[in-house]
Amino acid sequence: MRPLRFLVALLCIAAGVLIGALNPQAIALDLGFVVLHATLGVALLVALLCGVLVGGMILTVSVVLPLRQRLRRAQAPPPRTVAPPGADPGHGV
Repeated sequence: MRPLRFLVALLCIAAGVLIGALNPQAIALDLGFVVLHATLGVALLVALLCGVLVGGMILTVSVVLPLRQRLRRAQAPPPRTVAPPGADPGHGV
C-alpha cells in the first residue's frame, strides 16, 4: 500500500508541474478587498486544492463523524442494572 501512495503522490506532483508549465499566463484575481497576482497554473492548482479540502471537510462532518459516534455507541458496554432493594439476586422464587 505504501508504494502505491508514493506513486500517486509522484503523479500528482508531476501533474502539478505540468499544469504550471503549460499555463504560464499572468492573471490578476480581484477578490474585492485585495488583488492577487499569480500565474494561471498556480491559480488552478490552488483552486483545486481548496476544493479538495472543502470536500474532505464536508465528507468528514456528514459521514465520518456520525459513523464514529454510531460505532462508539455500539461498542459501549451495556448499562448495569441495579436490583431493587429486598430482592435476592441469587435465589429464585
